[in-house]
Amino acid sequence: METVVALHRNHFGEIISFVTSGGRIISYQKALMEATNGAIKGVQAIEDYDGNLVLSPELEQSFDHYPDLF
Repeated sequence: METVVALHRNHFGEIISFVTSGGRIISYQKALMEATNGAIKGVQAIEDYDGNLVLSPELEQSFDHYPDLF
């Protein structure tokens, strides 16, 4: 099972895609779908204050410790 090893942010600092341990670069939406289906280990889909599904690391408070790759 793959894990998230890095991420890509846009110029606003928003996460737009993730790099997996398998070397794939997947969009935020694809990562959200795979986390919901249990295909990516270490992240979870949770509901934010507005009722939208968002990704969250399972053991951390944020994705800030992940390398930001361009």
